[in-house]
Amino acid sequence: MKITRSSGHGHAALRRGRTSTAGQIYLVTFTTHNRSRLFADPARAMTAARALVDPRCWTRSHLLAWVLMPDHWHGLVALGEDDALPGLIRRIKTSTARCVRRDQRHAGPVWARAYHDHALRKEEDLLGAARYLVMNPVRAGLVRRCGSYPYWDAVWL
Repeated sequence: MKITRSSGHGHAALRRGRTSTAGQIYLVTFTTHNRSRLFADPARAMTAARALVDPRCWTRSHLLAWVLMPDHWHGLVALGEDDALPGLIRRIKTSTARCVRRDQRHAGPVWARAYHDHALRKEEDLLGAARYLVMNPVRAGLVRRCGSYPYWDAVWL
């Protein structure tokens, strides 16, 4: 199934021409509201990480690899049948924001409205993309080796 969006203004204009294709693997990134470092707090990061992998968000699509950084999230997502990327992102953001607000008594917005996605082409190396994604904490200087960072996972482990 292929869904195409082609109208709107503001953030909707960013989605003009965006498609959702079942079986396609997407590299998705979304940031915290105002790029605040909400997830520099370990308790808040753990709450968000648990919510990000909650099976209720992943009933049709599959999360292949992910990393939660202090001010953003990256995920490699295999889009499932009868799922559209905008709806999946909405479910993930809503679920994590609800959990963070409830468990961490965070009153403000958690996520920025927009997100970025990149559909991996057939010739792109899936494992290479996953390695690049989970090495974000090392490149950001948060840890020396990726295994030392607690907020990531990949199905290949």
